[in-house]
Amino acid sequence: MKPINARIVKSLPVGTRIKACDNSGAKIIRIFSVKGHKTVKGRTPAAGVGDMVDASIKSGKPGMKKQVVQAVIVRQKKEYRRPDGTRIKFEDNAAVVLKDDKGNPKGTILKGPIAKEATERWPGIAKLAKIVV
Repeated sequence: MKPINARIVKSLPVGTRIKACDNSGAKIIRIFSVKGHKTVKGRTPAAGVGDMVDASIKSGKPGMKKQVVQAVIVRQKKEYRRPDGTRIKFEDNAAVVLKDDKGNPKGTILKGPIAKEATERWPGIAKLAKIVV
């Protein structure tokens, strides 16, 4: 997992329900933990683009509900700033479900645009991404 250059605002706190933008079978997942997150006492951990999260599947194919999975955030509505001064924001919040902790996606197709910061950090996601913004 490489560091990210951009100053990404952590806009998805624990408890957020987000869309899965792949064909892994999950439709909506709920974040319950952010990997590698350090914060002050009493503050709710939050995730941004490129962060790995632990999530539970809330809706999807039959039999997938209540499964615990790892996912990477690939889009967020809240704008963030890149080192060259541009600001990026997406229409929705979305994540890609992973099959292992090395960053290999469970699905074979990624729907919609993927943030450049997520593809730089996770090469497995970069291989499947059709549109990188």
